[in-house]
Amino acid sequence: MSSRDYVIARYEKGGHKFEILVNPDKALKYREGSIKDLSEVVVGDYIYKDVRKGDKASPEEIVKTFGTADFKAVAEVILKNGELQLTTDQRRKLLDQKRKLIINYIAKSVVDPKTKAPIPPQRIEKAMEEAKITVDLYKSVEEQAAKIVKELTKVLPLKVAKALVTIKIPPEVAGRAYQEVRRLGELKNERWLNDGSLHVELEIPAGMQAEVIDAVNRATKGTAEVNIKVI
Repeated sequence: MSSRDYVIARYEKGGHKFEILVNPDKALKYREGSIKDLSEVVVGDYIYKDVRKGDKASPEEIVKTFGTADFKAVAEVILKNGELQLTTDQRRKLLDQKRKLIINYIAKSVVDPKTKAPIPPQRIEKAMEEAKITVDLYKSVEEQAAKIVKELTKVLPLKVAKALVTIKIPPEVAGRAYQEVRRLGELKNERWLNDGSLHVELEIPAGMQAEVIDAVNRATKGTAEVNIKVI
């Protein structure tokens, strides 16, 4: 890993500064909970007063501030509560990634209230620009999406909705497609019919209708009957 691949995570308390080296992208994912293993995030196992000068924090300062000298426990506090010292390009790149994740998350969750049709990500992105909505690098996608949806309603008709997907799979492919199909959403009901066919009801975010239909068609080679009702 080159020096361009990591940044400083800094935490300040009681007039003392504590720093560790981390992978910036993985550090954000760790804060959100999508990465659990601290060893994937940190570079080395030292707590510094000043990384650039190579000055390490004393064990006394660490224990006084964090109540422990355990590196993992201290690094976790720094990662979750400190700030990443990102370059302008790194920040721009990571904000762009976060923005795209939020847009796609919203697109899977909302529909046009009149037509019940999903709203394309491109339209959501344009509406975010119109509403001058900014993205917080450190807050999770789910937390920001809920607030952004409220702001978007000022410039774009939309509502958060679910869809009930009813799928009937013919007997010749039902056994093979069973496990794959039932994982596509929240299983509400399933029945094996007398002729060997399978009837499945799934609840999904309303914006995922096309994605789920495509997945069902792949699993059943286009032989399933699919009906969708936005609820």
